[in-house]
Amino acid sequence: MQVVAQAGLPGWLGMPLDGRIVSRPLGQDARSGGPLFLRVGDAEPIRGSVFWAAAPFVGAGHLAIDTDARDRSVAAWLRGVLVRTIAALPEGSVRVLPVDGAMLGSAFTAFRPLIDAEAWATPATNLAGLRTALDEAEQQITAVQAGDLQAPPVLLIAVAALPSGHGRAEWARLAAIAHAGPAARVHLLLAGWPPTLLHGDGPPRLDHTTTLSTAGDGWWTMSEPPGPYRLSTDGSGLAAPIRLDPGASEDVAAEVSRRMAATAAVARRTDFASLMPHQIWQQSSATGLRAVVGRDGRIPYDLVLDDATPHMLLAGRSGAGKTNLLLILLYALASRYSPDELGLYLLDFKEGVSFVEFTPTVKDPSWIPHARTVGIESDREYGLAVLQALAREMNRRAAALKAAGVTKLADLRANSDVALPRLVVVIDEFQVLFGANDALARDAVAALEDLARKGRSYGIHLILASQTLAGIEALYTKKDSIFGQFPLRIALPGGSGILEPGNTAADGLPVGSAVVNNAGGVEQANRIVRFPEADPASLAAQRHIVWQARSPVNEPPAVFAGYAEHHIDDDPLYRALTPQVRRRQALVGRAIDVGLPTVGFAMDAVPGRHLAVLGTSAIGADILHAAAASLAAQHEPGTARFVIASFAAVADQVVDDLVASLTAAGHDCTEADGGTVRAILADLATSAPEKPTYLLAFAADVIVPLLNERGPERRTGLDDLRTVLRQGPGHGVHLLSWWRVARRFSDAIGGSAGREDVACLVALNVPGSELSSLLGDHTLSWQPRSNRALLLDRHDQRQRLIVPFVRPGRHDDITEPG
Repeated sequence: MQVVAQAGLPGWLGMPLDGRIVSRPLGQDARSGGPLFLRVGDAEPIRGSVFWAAAPFVGAGHLAIDTDARDRSVAAWLRGVLVRTIAALPEGSVRVLPVDGAMLGSAFTAFRPLIDAEAWATPATNLAGLRTALDEAEQQITAVQAGDLQAPPVLLIAVAALPSGHGRAEWARLAAIAHAGPAARVHLLLAGWPPTLLHGDGPPRLDHTTTLSTAGDGWWTMSEPPGPYRLSTDGSGLAAPIRLDPGASEDVAAEVSRRMAATAAVARRTDFASLMPHQIWQQSSATGLRAVVGRDGRIPYDLVLDDATPHMLLAGRSGAGKTNLLLILLYALASRYSPDELGLYLLDFKEGVSFVEFTPTVKDPSWIPHARTVGIESDREYGLAVLQALAREMNRRAAALKAAGVTKLADLRANSDVALPRLVVVIDEFQVLFGANDALARDAVAALEDLARKGRSYGIHLILASQTLAGIEALYTKKDSIFGQFPLRIALPGGSGILEPGNTAADGLPVGSAVVNNAGGVEQANRIVRFPEADPASLAAQRHIVWQARSPVNEPPAVFAGYAEHHIDDDPLYRALTPQVRRRQALVGRAIDVGLPTVGFAMDAVPGRHLAVLGTSAIGADILHAAAASLAAQHEPGTARFVIASFAAVADQVVDDLVASLTAAGHDCTEADGGTVRAILADLATSAPEKPTYLLAFAADVIVPLLNERGPERRTGLDDLRTVLRQGPGHGVHLLSWWRVARRFSDAIGGSAGREDVACLVALNVPGSELSSLLGDHTLSWQPRSNRALLLDRHDQRQRLIVPFVRPGRHDDITEPG
């Protein structure tokens, strides 16, 4: 029996806790996740035959002894259990809440270094302190049960003696914690349980608990342990008396505490600035990228992106420090390598502003000069556009390598003085990109797989971050082929899902630490790295150092902020417009693409060059305003005519502003009512105007009944409208219209027969099925959303998601009626 016990209780779990063991390595005899067995005493079934008695503890249940730590042997035993637990499990994975209600905390004096290092809580010495410890345990259990805490750290309530005043309320809470705690990694170590009562009912039985009870003369009995482990057939427990494990002396416990506290103090003292190089931009990225992100014990830890570990997965539960670690890594890289050595593409799909740190703002004009593209609250379409742009860059580099007769970026860099920086692509909450399992997701999967498989040869490195990899339907058939290219894995607390099955090393980690694994997640390659907090002041200081060293050719990154409005008056293309243009454009918004290019429609002589904005949203009026203002900027004053008709009160202010600006610019501007519009259409249908004419109709659907009436010559206004639509562009006449009812637009242009007569469309809050039917294209995929529109040009088969131009302060939700 003793041979078996020694084999199952290695090192700290079973060896005598004397001076011989204090130099043994910490954190190597047990792992987080599984049940931890430890020595609690020496069993003697027959005189002279002794074996170690073991009980399951962390990961399985609780331990209790019916005498409190005022008994010196129990105090030593209690110290021993604590030393075995914290020394065997990974350092920093157990948080202890000490309670000593009889000796003012002196039962835990040997552990003072850990208390001072804030690795343990300050011992509770009264009833209020006990209740506070129970509160924390209950909070962790509740968070786990609610799904808010998927991989919590071990939380251990260690009671040397219950404080005076405790009673049935505290007993009930302890019983509830004992029942639900193991599933939430909450455990109890109770000395003096059950408490001795002079009268009344005793405390409830504790589930999942191994109890040691005194049997007199220094002997103890041990109850049945929790779980499937059975010591007897009748449930009576171990059929042999035991002597308590001698435990740990105060000197041994203090030495272990000092060793662990030193590591905790190092981790606590590690700050962001200490990870940054003393001199920036001193390294070459020819063979790869390295950055110090934290400490492995006392040793700085270098994270490496190169041909051997080209791509990285990062995962952790909410609040585990994912954004913090990304900021440390990216700032460290940007400090070691110049923009000629490193380029950054940063995409964030969640509602956050983590990558704002890389861009200029109103409060702080500095930016990280390595950043090429920054997406904040990015659309899926923008993510796909970035991946496709990177694929084009990869193909360009492949051609350069082929022309040079080499196969790796390092070889090309050795023979060329042309800057060819390594590119790091970070996609935070990347699962959003693949969430819908639609055509966009399939295109994104194809682009991601291509970059993952080939990127290492061309200096393109991917970092994908998420809370979990589970449930990404679009990746079910590609999981191995894509993620197999990501040997570098960083698992924050709760992030064990990115490691190999059975490797649960990250489950019990405290915040501020991570499992770093460069072998695809196999357990043998685990390294525990602690990293500091990247506080705003330190980030700003380092950003200014890097920014001030930039070259004049380093421009701010192209920033896509998914929540931002865009205004025509601020648009650089609009501000650069002049009458000296070959083909006039009606500008309507910014494309969801790399660089957010300004988009619009050519208003030339080709039949069908008219604009129709569809949807009830008031943004329709803003788009017509932007289109008219941009066209006006491309005409000399007085050389174009604008006829403006508004049939909705919501557009009145926009129309007033437009009329005022066109008039101030010297253009011929006329406001018209329904009757005037009909007369103008009749005139334009029969004769060419003297100068280019733009007819703007706000809420044009209102005038359709009037246009449907027949005149003296039996022609209707709709007949004249359709003539203008077909022939107008050849005479310089263009209709710019906003239709709140899409069906009326279809009827007005003559149904399917007139589809080609209005080739330029912008869809706002029009349901996708209605838009597909209107266009006769049932492959069209469109879901209306806030601050977005779909641009369609039937002549060049263009479909683009855009951010439409709006008037300042519009803040309109286009999925709702305007």
